[in-house]
Amino acid sequence: MAKPNYSFEKRQRELAKAKKKAEKEAEKAARKRAGQPADAQDDADADEGNETTPSAD
Repeated sequence: MAKPNYSFEKRQRELAKAKKKAEKEAEKAARKRAGQPADAQDDADADEGNETTPSAD
């Protein structure tokens, strides 16, 4: 049976992590260029489901 190559697996995990981080930073920079604060996207998503309806008080 072949011996597992742990260093290759670790390197692949590190590359995936670095790629994900770079994508997140690029997305954050794009939002900043568009004039939105960093958390505005999350707030906008949360507000879509919370439509205001008149309460019957």
